Amino acid sequence: MQNTGLGRRVAAMLYDGLLVMALLFLVTLPFIAMGGGEPVEAGENPLYRVILALVVYGFFVGFWARSGRTLGMQSWRLQLQTLEGGKPTLGAVTIRFFAALISWPPLALGFLWQLWDKDKLTWHDRISKTKLVYYPKEEQ
Repeated sequence: MQNTGLGRRVAAMLYDGLLVMALLFLVTLPFIAMGGGEPVEAGENPLYRVILALVVYGFFVGFWARSGRTLGMQSWRLQLQTLEGGKPTLGAVTIRFFAALISWPPLALGFLWQLWDKDKLTWHDRISKTKLVYYPKEEQ
């Protein structure tokens, strides 16, 4: 078990991003059908915006709270833990989700922070008191 490098984090995020986009597409289909096949304008439909936000929140927080890993994290052998090595609570992963959102706007500095952090932690790791660890394959 070791701290996670930025490359593995980015790879897992890209993988999860594709999965989330597929889910958002599926959630959008009923809105298109209800609109007679017309495109859905998120700015004009508050229910649609709320549902999209809940899907993204549910994806990440659900996986993190249940198993400590999303499908992308599992593929890249990453595990979310508390700083002490335990399973994070629902509250901690909810804080992590919202803290990760604020890590993006300043040119992803919240994610890049791990390059300078002595413990290789991002802003959302620090704020939520969680960390990602990498479990290399065991040699057989």
